[in-house]
Amino acid sequence: MAAITLDPIGRVHSPRIEAKDDFWGDVISVIELDSTRFTPESVLGLTDFSHILVVFHLDRVPDDSVVSSASHPRNNPDWPRVGIFAQRKKHRPNKLGVSICELLQVDGLKLKVKALDAIEGTPVLDIKPYVREFEPDPAQVRQPQWMTELMRDYFS
Repeated sequence: MAAITLDPIGRVHSPRIEAKDDFWGDVISVIELDSTRFTPESVLGLTDFSHILVVFHLDRVPDDSVVSSASHPRNNPDWPRVGIFAQRKKHRPNKLGVSICELLQVDGLKLKVKALDAIEGTPVLDIKPYVREFEPDPAQVRQPQWMTELMRDYFS
């Protein structure tokens, strides 16, 4: 397959400088868009949405820690071994993170957000408004119990 090259559209400014697994719920960050590529027109209408979907590059994940097989999530032997595509760990083949976070404010090219699980300096690759019609009916979604346990404190 041919390689894909992506240019960041901006960077995250966050009080968190380490990628720890839990307690992201109250983290307030700012996504600063690249002013050499974008103007405030790029975010026109975004304030009509309460949440945004952010795609970012987990650029500080060392290449030698990327996983392509199965493992116990968070190395917890009480949880089953599952493949990398059955979990959301940061050690992914393309080092992509995807988060839905609350949009608090738009100030020019600065987007103030809550609960974005990306650390200081993280390159942002794309931003989309969160649109509920793109999501499945919550009553139709199923997930294993271990994932519910793993996520218990993630956004606390």
